[in-house]
Amino acid sequence: MNKPIYLDNNATTKLDPRVFEKMRPYFEEEFGNPASHSHCYGWEAELAVKNARHEVAKLLNANKKHIFWTSGATESNNIAILGLIKNLIYTKKTKPHIITSAIEHKAVLDVVKYCENLGAEVSVAPVNEYGQVEIATLDKLKKDNTAFVSIMAANNEIGTCNDLQAIGNWCKQHDIIFHTDAAQATGKIRLNVETMNIDLLSLSGHKMYGPKGVGALFANLEHPNIKLSPLMFGGGQEGGLRPGTLNVPGIVGLGEASRIAVLHFDEENEKNCSLRDHLINEIINNVPQAKLNGHPTERLSNNINFSFKDLSADLFALGLSGLAVSSGSACSSKSSGASYVLKAIGVEDKLAKASLRIGLGRFTKKEDIDLCCKKIKGLFK
Repeated sequence: MNKPIYLDNNATTKLDPRVFEKMRPYFEEEFGNPASHSHCYGWEAELAVKNARHEVAKLLNANKKHIFWTSGATESNNIAILGLIKNLIYTKKTKPHIITSAIEHKAVLDVVKYCENLGAEVSVAPVNEYGQVEIATLDKLKKDNTAFVSIMAANNEIGTCNDLQAIGNWCKQHDIIFHTDAAQATGKIRLNVETMNIDLLSLSGHKMYGPKGVGALFANLEHPNIKLSPLMFGGGQEGGLRPGTLNVPGIVGLGEASRIAVLHFDEENEKNCSLRDHLINEIINNVPQAKLNGHPTERLSNNINFSFKDLSADLFALGLSGLAVSSGSACSSKSSGASYVLKAIGVEDKLAKASLRIGLGRFTKKEDIDLCCKKIKGLFK
């Protein structure tokens, strides 16, 4: 049985074969625990972890001592947000005010909601028609006790990129801690935690051709206002921030995925942008019922999101057979309702339910896009 063409790279990516080969020895002969300091098995594992930390830091232009291993961006978000807010509430006895956006991933929105239950104040910033948070909005929401802002780098459904530089500068100007969920953006846009004034950043390996089950948190713990309370206890690994035996093969894979992302950044983004723009132009010019969701240019190189007027969502499965794409609420598990992201940018429910997300990737070919265009146009004949 032939599998469909994979065009859902915003959900997850195929493990790059180069990453797998880099990981392989750490499943087999180099299986040591990096916490074992009395023999070569532990030394080799520790060195591998150190090298991977260097590669992730290089990808973000960060200090490697500020890179902490996690199981993925969801855990990184929890540690960054909940760890900080718990410390402010329980240690400093303050009532911190958090600003986030209406189209954050649930891995941020649900954590922020929990922080509100603990006693934090929360403001959810509306976004513009493209899905971007504007500085004027942050100005309106800011309070005397605003301590923390969490705004995603790029949206997982519509691909819109936020102006991290402007948001980071605004946060620094007002002495507010800035966190960004960069799960979708890492490896696709240039991230520089120094020039963008990012204090905390979350990422996942499986969104950038690395393995599932591993991620990283950049946390500038030299910042005088950043103290993170651990969410788990026991073992003292990762400076006590995230205890437990390290996932060495996964960490090695994330390190190699980061190295490859840096090495091939320009050529990969140029290729994806070319395929993305070709598909968008083909559909917009030939399907009057199609509406592009998200920013027309300030979007991820690999993301396309359309809504289709007068098309039942039920027809997608039939008309797009042979393609692995996302429809409806792309990142809400088993959700059949209209996407809250699309609703936040003003897309009406009926149109939001007839939406389609196409995620290009490293292994996407021109003929894959041509077939996708053909099938979408075929829905309206």
